Amino acid sequence: MNNEVSRRDFVRTGSVSLAGMAILPSFLSFGCNRLTEQSALEEYLQHFGVNKEMLQKVMAEALSRGGDYCDLFFEHTLSNNVSLMDNEVNRAGSNIDYGVGVRVLKGDQTGYAFSEEVSLGAMLKVAKTAASIANESKDFPPINLNEKTHPDYYKFKTAWEDVSIKQKIPFLQKLNDKIFALDEKVDKVQVYLNDESSHVLFANSEGILSFDYRPMFSLSASCVLIDGDKKEDFYSARSMRIGFEYLNDELLDEIANEAVSGAKRQFLAGKPKAGEMPVVLAAGSSGILLHEAIGHAFEADFNRKETSIFSDKMGKKIGKEFVTIVDDGTNPNVRGSVNIDDEGIDTQKTKLVENGVLTSYIHDRISANHYGVDPTGNGRRESFRFAPIPRMRNTYMENGPHSKDEIIASVKEGVFVDTFTNGEVKIGAGDFTFYVKSGYLIENGKLTQPIKDINLIGNGPESLAEIEMVANDFKMDYSTWTCGKSGQGVPVSLGLPTIKVSKLTVGGVNA
Repeated sequence: MNNEVSRRDFVRTGSVSLAGMAILPSFLSFGCNRLTEQSALEEYLQHFGVNKEMLQKVMAEALSRGGDYCDLFFEHTLSNNVSLMDNEVNRAGSNIDYGVGVRVLKGDQTGYAFSEEVSLGAMLKVAKTAASIANESKDFPPINLNEKTHPDYYKFKTAWEDVSIKQKIPFLQKLNDKIFALDEKVDKVQVYLNDESSHVLFANSEGILSFDYRPMFSLSASCVLIDGDKKEDFYSARSMRIGFEYLNDELLDEIANEAVSGAKRQFLAGKPKAGEMPVVLAAGSSGILLHEAIGHAFEADFNRKETSIFSDKMGKKIGKEFVTIVDDGTNPNVRGSVNIDDEGIDTQKTKLVENGVLTSYIHDRISANHYGVDPTGNGRRESFRFAPIPRMRNTYMENGPHSKDEIIASVKEGVFVDTFTNGEVKIGAGDFTFYVKSGYLIENGKLTQPIKDINLIGNGPESLAEIEMVANDFKMDYSTWTCGKSGQGVPVSLGLPTIKVSKLTVGGVNA
């Protein structure tokens, strides 16, 4: 394919194995490489072996017990993975996931059931199960279904379904070789490549009928360096909603350099003294603290149930006037972006905090109805096996009035942190502990000694209020972030400009 392909122009299935292209059942095997008079919607209906009349019958069954609303979520996901260890590509796998979920809402209660078989009989059975959330009998006339179109935020050139395993292997080997060539101390390298293509068809009792094609690509590398009796490791990754064209030498160089330079810096690193001090968060991946310590507390289900610390803060000032936080699904080709959410709602850029004031929660249909506002396009699910819940997409803070140099110069004694690995957050109270992989001491306004393996301990709302400087160097992080909640994982992204928090507890060494 030489021209850019959008989700409206591409409906193709396929899966890759070590032997080449896998054979799919005939009802899943058709694509855009043939000329067709059909619309993309008609191809999606055929893709799942359904028609409007079948969808109408299933929704009538779903609402037969008096539910207020129902929707059908069809999904066909093709995923492939290839990995390199011990200098050779030695593992590959593929998976095909296919099915439909039926959801019924009655007030703020949810009835949900799914089937891996997409036949009228199977769908009627799961619809009857989901309908049991309500308890009165009703007859519904056929719902008039009309196609709803939406913008496309992840255009691509070459679909992963068109890429064989033989085309992928050289990139893994090349990345491995680049990492070894950068430093003689490199001892071990692991490389992982994953690609995924999801076809989604959505219909609901409001008459909406829509579809989406969702590509995903992830490439990561970790390396171990040995210097005498010392051993250090580091990790670098990229993940985007993009096609095969994103896999190139420039990307390999970025990942290789990040992994090796990060590990080399660790040999020079120590630990700061423990205590409360100013903390400067680097632009980019430090956004994980924003996502975990603050973002989850903005999700409307926690606030509707009054378990979030922000449940009574709507319209109130919670940060400085230069603090603006957004959750955005419209960033082109970014991992957390979606054209439509898993409730058929168009994605959007939602300002959660504007000029320091809490202006919106992160909503799905249930919470939006509870608060009397419009959904924000944040109803997301891991797969057709799960009901959607409010989830983040790409969560970040917008640029502020300061510069990075100005922020660092303002700190007499503190730490600068730039790489996080994991953490723990209590949504209700907002208390958090984060593990920092790397950073620097700040002494008299300058970055000095590298540091590693420290904890940051604080409270999300308090830390938000104590952000006293925000730089103008915003950076989106393109790593392989996956957000877990209620047993579901969904792809997300995050970002941050350089910011200064006036005080956090740093877990280092006792003075």
